[in-house]
Amino acid sequence: MKKSISIQSTLDNITHIEKLVDEISEQCKLSSDIYGKILIATIEAVNNSITHGNKYDISKTVDVAFQINDSSIHIYVKDQGPGFNYHDIPDPTRPENIENVSGRGVFLMRNLADSIEFDDNGSKVELIFHI
Repeated sequence: MKKSISIQSTLDNITHIEKLVDEISEQCKLSSDIYGKILIATIEAVNNSITHGNKYDISKTVDVAFQINDSSIHIYVKDQGPGFNYHDIPDPTRPENIENVSGRGVFLMRNLADSIEFDDNGSKVELIFHI
């Protein structure tokens, strides 16, 4: 099963992503644990795309695609920004970074997804969840 959505770069549109995750969760009969991980990681990825990738430019979109099979869900989030150096994100749990606001979204995605991959210079992320 495949589902996709394209949204304008405004935080209000995150509700459309939440609804789509809810639909997928119901159709796949996901446990509440997996559902929560997918919801939070996907919202973090979309939020980062809107905020950092597209810089709230409503003329730019964020594309989100879900590819679901019997054993996994792959979520692709792509923005139209220049990308970023995903290898050089400070660990937000280190004492010197505790008060930093940025870096937490990628940290959450890495800890919630079973696997995460960045592509297109960081403007595309793939989140993989085993179900």
